[in-house]
Amino acid sequence: MKPKLSAPAIKILTKLSQNGFQAYVVGGAVRDLLTQTPTTDWDFTTDATPEQIQKLFPDSFYDNNFGTVGVKSEEKVLEITTFRSESGYSDRRRPDKVSWGKNLKEDLTRRDFTINAMAIDLQLKLTDPFYGQEDLKAKLIRAVGEADKRFQEDALRMMRAIRFASQLGFSIEPKTLAAITKNSSLIKQIACERIRDELLKILASPFPKDGIQLLFSTGLLNFILPELLMTRGVEQAGHHTKDVWNHSLDSLAACPSPDPIVRLATLLHDMAKPQVKASRTGKDITFYNHEVVGARMTKTISRRLRLSKKDSDLLWLLVRWHMFSYDPKMTDAAVRRFIKRIGRENINKMMFLRVGDRVGGGTQATSWRLRELRERIEKVLLKPFSISDLKVDGNDVMAVLNLKPGPKIGSILKKLFAEVLDNAAKNDREYLLKRIHSITP
Repeated sequence: MKPKLSAPAIKILTKLSQNGFQAYVVGGAVRDLLTQTPTTDWDFTTDATPEQIQKLFPDSFYDNNFGTVGVKSEEKVLEITTFRSESGYSDRRRPDKVSWGKNLKEDLTRRDFTINAMAIDLQLKLTDPFYGQEDLKAKLIRAVGEADKRFQEDALRMMRAIRFASQLGFSIEPKTLAAITKNSSLIKQIACERIRDELLKILASPFPKDGIQLLFSTGLLNFILPELLMTRGVEQAGHHTKDVWNHSLDSLAACPSPDPIVRLATLLHDMAKPQVKASRTGKDITFYNHEVVGARMTKTISRRLRLSKKDSDLLWLLVRWHMFSYDPKMTDAAVRRFIKRIGRENINKMMFLRVGDRVGGGTQATSWRLRELRERIEKVLLKPFSISDLKVDGNDVMAVLNLKPGPKIGSILKKLFAEVLDNAAKNDREYLLKRIHSITP
């Protein structure tokens, strides 16, 4: 089956070609076209300068030094970049000098990997000077030209290589892999935000365990998540058959959530075990409060990765409370307190972590206790859960006791809610109005 260009891609290529310019689809879109994978990420390259591109596409913008013009299309922005050559990478990320070129091969030479250094024109003719199609068939990530040079130009490419391998299920070509190991310390010169973005893409990929193992084997993990390295060789007791490191990797692989923060929490949930490990008999190994210490450690990691407050809070919460337990004797009030501690919106996320933890520990994904807890949670959620669910409010309290607005009102409502939390049947308006009289704020 021949590759098929999208309507917006055909429109852009046609417009450039009809005006005498060379025009090609490049990068990931070519890779997707050759593997017949759906793509929405279309990038283009041309010998037209940014000014010439903008004349052809009035509804476009150009606000960078790298020759990339953004063209609005169907509520998306498609990027057209002028052929260019680059030189000088003093910050290990961006070229110090960019020069416009007229040669497609010269433009493809500056790209990172062979599978990303291919181009297709309007007639679907493939330009592949570095045999990217062969590497695509062989499922290999190979640097364009000298791997050392590619990674010294842009150190983030090392993580991109691992990210592509994790996303596509590919291997990294030996010389390229060796160059990543050799240059791994250069990652320290890359902005934390860019490292974070690549790490989260690795975690969100179909093969996150393989990605983390590659980060470790190349030495990159030393600079990204050094806390995990301490878990290697730390034995566990009970049902665990593997050390903390391998248990964490297996848990990550088994986590059913697509959310990279949930997957990150699953990977890190036991990272504090080396710090709290204790053994009385040599076999009786304990890790008391590892979830508390681990939660504190997530704060350091969140700062290092520049996580948003929302993601940082979620990571802390999942690690802090992942040791939750359930007993059939638990009251509805206890189940409510569990929900309140975790947050309604985070219940499934915590359950996904537990599934990963269980499978990573060599047991089944779920148990009768976990299933029963889920059922209890579903039932409890149908009942009053917060002060706003009470059948009375602050206005009722003020009216009954002839009070003015103030902290006493909130105090009374909290006491009413505490009763309802223990017994949902008490959330009756008539009962609560009478009860207000007997409560001392």
